[in-house]
Amino acid sequence: MTDRHRRQPRHGRKRIFALDEAQTLLPKVQELTERSVAAATIVEFQLAALKGAVKRRAELEQEYFSIINQWAEAIHGLGCEAKGLWLVDFDNGEGYYCWKYPEASLDYFHDYSSGYSGRMKINEI
Repeated sequence: MTDRHRRQPRHGRKRIFALDEAQTLLPKVQELTERSVAAATIVEFQLAALKGAVKRRAELEQEYFSIINQWAEAIHGLGCEAKGLWLVDFDNGEGYYCWKYPEASLDYFHDYSSGYSGRMKINEI
């Protein structure tokens, strides 16, 4: 299998990213995330404004979770992993390049076992 084929996501398999590939994909991840955050924020405001209206609350909660699930599926479709709300990991074969909304760039890395709390600046590795 060539390197090019190994890097392509296939049927739910995650992709392995070189740093430059992850950085090139980041604007798409940011765009998807920004649109989803905006949509979710509108629903959050609508939920906060409700007084009672149990049926409407349930509809809005479903809409909110649908926005998040669609975002996570879109991130997964790019070969990345949605690890939390608006948190995206790019697998590099040794750990993850890690981005969290609203960070402006891809500046962090963590190994497989340490997770988000073990993030280190990429330029300090």
